[in-house]
Amino acid sequence: MAYAAFRSIGAYVPKKILTNEDLAKMVDTSDEWITKRTGIKERHIAAENEYTSDMGAKAAELAIQRSGVAKEDIDLVVCATISPDYFCMPSTATIISTKLGLPNVQAFDISAACTGFVYILSIAKAFIESGMKKNVLIIGAEKLSAITDYEDRGTCILFGDGAGAAVISATDNKDEAIIDIHTGADGEFADLLMTPNGGSGSAHDSLDQEANSCFMQMKGNETFKVAVRTLTKDVVDILETNNIKSEDIKHFVPHQANYRIIKAVGDALKLKEEQVVLTVAKYGNTSGASIPMAINDVYEAGNLKAGELMLLDAFGGGLTWGSALVPFSPKK
Repeated sequence: MAYAAFRSIGAYVPKKILTNEDLAKMVDTSDEWITKRTGIKERHIAAENEYTSDMGAKAAELAIQRSGVAKEDIDLVVCATISPDYFCMPSTATIISTKLGLPNVQAFDISAACTGFVYILSIAKAFIESGMKKNVLIIGAEKLSAITDYEDRGTCILFGDGAGAAVISATDNKDEAIIDIHTGADGEFADLLMTPNGGSGSAHDSLDQEANSCFMQMKGNETFKVAVRTLTKDVVDILETNNIKSEDIKHFVPHQANYRIIKAVGDALKLKEEQVVLTVAKYGNTSGASIPMAINDVYEAGNLKAGELMLLDAFGGGLTWGSALVPFSPKK
């Protein structure tokens, strides 16, 4: 039987940094207010001519280089994004594939907001375990600055740009295999976090109305409550299902949306501080790119070793959620 192994990680962040002090000059806020409520200190912002596909391709190149897999052996590319280069089509994954020099490879996007990376990890696992693919490149990439209203202090303080990527490959060694992935969704709460965006579900009377609807909108307090409750239940379920204790987790890598959410879930699991990966202070919320960017930080710091178990956990617009138990399994 073929198993799916998490072979490598890579990430990219733009050079420009937008600090809390910078935002305080734009809207009625302060570094103290933002830090207390979110834990965010700064976020990276893509250049005007730097697109989601550019960032995704750079992260992907690094992941491929580190994977030990030849580029020509990649047989599927999946991108998670809510800020694609183009509305509807073509997919950002196809553009990334072209920039990587991967012609004739199946490529598509998914939209699961902040849970995007966990979703595409489950897709890669399914394709590999079915025998349909052998080496899947998964990418979370976001240019959220393009869909952020910088006059709305409730959202503009949260979001940043960046990309992360991983190579998932077939293995016959069960010890290397992704252990389990849980995902779910509930559209009943869709209005808590959304981008109306002028789709067929929200017609517009004017161009001004249409432009304003392209920005992300969020009901912060309600989202916070649902996120903590859902994330905690999801990680408890996946640990119990697989008979794994919280002390067995080397790296808890949650979606980096808000320090208070991360702390609440970590406390509920009785995780030690050194088990919890935190990058929210320097990147903010990068949606589908958040988890792979955080894993890459651990890797580049030299703290992610072969065989170490990661618990990934995410929650996002949709509403969507997901968790995954993933040993880091680089090629030997």
